[in-house]
Amino acid sequence: MEKITEATGIKSLVKFIAGEDCGCDERKEKLNALFPYKQPLCMTENEYNNWTVFRDKDSEVLQKSELDLIATLHARLFQHPYTRPCTCAPVRWKEFIAEINQVYNTYEEAEN
Repeated sequence: MEKITEATGIKSLVKFIAGEDCGCDERKEKLNALFPYKQPLCMTENEYNNWTVFRDKDSEVLQKSELDLIATLHARLFQHPYTRPCTCAPVRWKEFIAEINQVYNTYEEAEN
């Protein structure tokens, strides 16, 4: 992914706008350590905001729209085909949520 952002000039543009240290390099190192074989992508601002709302909810029962969010976001971040685990497989949903939370937390840590 980094090769694409360098080739298209996006990386240079972000560093120009955000300054030399936009937090991307530090976040990339943390993600590489957390997921040595999966290499997740970064969240978009919209994904980050949607995940913040999801994390802040009080209910422990997952709605269909939330299951779709989890499956779609996990598939994009971890670059695998969209798969929606069976609702009778709570362990798999918990794994998806935990992995997305690890990506999300790299943004929280970068802000502090």
